[in-house]
Amino acid sequence: MQRFRSDLRKYREYSGKSSLNLLLTHQGLWAIFVYRINNGIYTSEISIVLKRLLLIFGVFFQKLMEILTGISLPYSASIGNEFYIGHFGGIIISSRAIIGDNCNIAQGVTIGISGRKDRRGVPIIGNNVYIGVNAVIAGAVEVGDNAVIGANSLVINPVAPNTTVLGVPATKINDKTSQDYI
Repeated sequence: MQRFRSDLRKYREYSGKSSLNLLLTHQGLWAIFVYRINNGIYTSEISIVLKRLLLIFGVFFQKLMEILTGISLPYSASIGNEFYIGHFGGIIISSRAIIGDNCNIAQGVTIGISGRKDRRGVPIIGNNVYIGVNAVIAGAVEVGDNAVIGANSLVINPVAPNTTVLGVPATKINDKTSQDYI
C-alpha cells in the first residue's frame, strides 16, 4: 500500500483535492488501486496456492476496472512509485512492461509487445517519463529517464534520456525534459 499512497499523494498535489474526493471521482486512481493490490499479491512470498486463489479474485476486479475505466493494468506489469494517469480510457499496458518511478500517462496510451526476432519484446520506460495522448510504445525499446513522448507518437526505437520525441515513427525534436509535464 506504500506505493498506492505515493500515487495518491501525486494525485493530491496535481489536483489540490482531498484523498476521498479523488478516490471517489478519478477512474485512473481506481485502476491503479486494483493494480497495486493485485501486484502486491503477485510479488508476495505467500504460498503459490493462496497466491493463485487470491489472484483469481484479483483478475475479476482487474477486468471490472477494464470495463469501467478502459484501463488495462495487468498485475504482472512492473510500475514504479508515483504513477499518474491523467485521463481515463483506452490505456493498454503489457503484462511484461516495466515502467519507472514518477511517470505520467494520458488517455489512449499503449505500451505493448511488438517486433520480430531480436526486436520483439516489451518496452522499458525510465523514471520521470511523460507519455502524451494516444502515444504507442511498442517492442523491445527503452525510453530514457526524463523523456517526453508527444501525443499521437509511435515509439519503435530507443528514446534517449532528457529528450522529447514526436511523430510516426517518433523522432527527437528537442532536448526538453519532462520536468514541466510532471
